[in-house]
Amino acid sequence: MDENSDTGFRVGRREVLTTTGTVAAALCFAGLPAVAQDSGRSNAETAPGPVTVELQVNGQPYVLMLDPRTTLLDALREHLALTGSKKGCDHGQCGACTVLIDGRRINSCLTLAVMHDGQAITTIEGLADSGTLNPMQAAFIAHDGFQCGYCTSGQICSATGMLSESRAGMPSYVTENLAQARPELTDVEIRERMSGNICRCAAYPNIVAAIKQVAGS
Repeated sequence: MDENSDTGFRVGRREVLTTTGTVAAALCFAGLPAVAQDSGRSNAETAPGPVTVELQVNGQPYVLMLDPRTTLLDALREHLALTGSKKGCDHGQCGACTVLIDGRRINSCLTLAVMHDGQAITTIEGLADSGTLNPMQAAFIAHDGFQCGYCTSGQICSATGMLSESRAGMPSYVTENLAQARPELTDVEIRERMSGNICRCAAYPNIVAAIKQVAGS
């Protein structure tokens, strides 16, 4: 390669670098803020407005104006002051927020309030009848099925729903005889069926004992 061609290569490389730097600077100082600004306006313009939701909670109707992104747990706690349902992990992994929807247990942190318009919702506050404890609540007390108590409301709601599932003949992953009309609630069955509810105090033997008492009554 002669001297002229080598010089031409080096000059061309400098030009490429200079041009690239100029374009990058232009994007940083001119284009990107405009894009961000447009994006901000777009998000503001498309943000959902509040919607009317009628929740049937513990036998009482409540009409709420909610952001459609509000979880059922937040609606119960922040809008209806029903704080028995606890926010533990907020990812559906601990079960502290468990409530009953039409008798079926559900993690209220994983579902939106608008999805349950008109459905019957039962929280821990709605299990007692005129001041008389629900049998499951009484059994948890009798068997000391809690320590710190943070998970207890979810445990009790989950156990109540679980017993309904069992009595309806629904099997679990550890049910040995699938032809059995009502699976026997052994310790193994109960532990499997309640595995979605975590007790960080490890009161599991007492929880199992409480559930067995109610199941056998």
